[in-house]
Amino acid sequence: MDLKQIHELIKIINKSNIGEISIEDKDGKVTIRQKEEPAIVQSAPVQQVYHTTPAQAPASVPPAPVVTSAPASQAAAPVNEKLVTVKSPMIGTFYRRSSPDKPALADVGQAIAPGKVLCIIEAMKLFNEIEAEISGTIVKVLVDDASPVEFDQPLFLVEPTA
Repeated sequence: MDLKQIHELIKIINKSNIGEISIEDKDGKVTIRQKEEPAIVQSAPVQQVYHTTPAQAPASVPPAPVVTSAPASQAAAPVNEKLVTVKSPMIGTFYRRSSPDKPALADVGQAIAPGKVLCIIEAMKLFNEIEAEISGTIVKVLVDDASPVEFDQPLFLVEPTA
């Protein structure tokens, strides 16, 4: 097989859906393969997540910029450096109550101790109780009831007891 015939085969393969062809004659063997096109993978839009200090929660921001104005008193709120952030250990739906007719498991001003259930996170139809790991007082609840939460998203601000 001469070079001109090989070039003709390459042109034919490029125009067809043939992935590979091998031709063998008395002079030798020629194998021609088409370049594989990279697979096109579609994915959901990426949600930007910003890590903030506990007083600046929530931790996730929508992809499109949102302009809001906060009252001056809220913007000048003092930041307490001693606060501990209780974060979500998983992705799921955040619930403050064990059922709709029950009181909140943990509320602002409530004292907590290690082992006390603070909230429930539903993940794949499983309801996971999230327990406190420290003693203290809840200063702020950072997530609305029945809202989706991400892994490591701040849920509560707690002022630890000394």
